[in-house]
Amino acid sequence: MRVIGIGTDIIECSRIGRILASHRDSFTRMTFTELENSYCSGRKNFEQHYAGRWAAKEAVMKALGTGWISGLTWTDIEVVNQSGGKPSIQLHDGAANIAKKLGIQEIQISITHCADYAVAFAIALADNT
Repeated sequence: MRVIGIGTDIIECSRIGRILASHRDSFTRMTFTELENSYCSGRKNFEQHYAGRWAAKEAVMKALGTGWISGLTWTDIEVVNQSGGKPSIQLHDGAANIAKKLGIQEIQISITHCADYAVAFAIALADNT
């Protein structure tokens, strides 16, 4: 496979925590899918998990080469954990359309977080053809 794009992002967990404290319902509904909300809200340090998924979405947008553009929503990029806990990316709607135009078949993601920061790294891959 060949690399089409890479992206990384870092965010302060306290920033996401402040948004959750003041606008939780609207923020989580606009930014995260039902599956992501279910996963994050059930965690002890839920702010860190929301921050990690935020960073992952930002990193994926950078890997797609778009950043934030019209026609792309936060929920078009979904972080899904595989059975062993490894995160993976599923693209929907606008993000899926962009990936298809670029020939991207897979986006790999790595997410890490601690009390203060969450970081994500994404790599967009296509066949060698």
